[in-house]
Amino acid sequence: MMEKGGAPFEGGLTASKYMSLNKTSKATATRNVQHMNDIGALIKTGGGRLVSYQLNLSD
Repeated sequence: MMEKGGAPFEGGLTASKYMSLNKTSKATATRNVQHMNDIGALIKTGGGRLVSYQLNLSD
């Protein structure tokens, strides 16, 4: 996300954005994004179909 800059991530990272960047299936994208959230690399915003993630830049 840091390499790509702000424009592709306006509104945060979503599974569909992850899919297009990494050429993965929806299941893999969802699993990978959830894992990054679980380990604290991402912060979840929104909910349901409007869920997105931001980088966790805090300590």
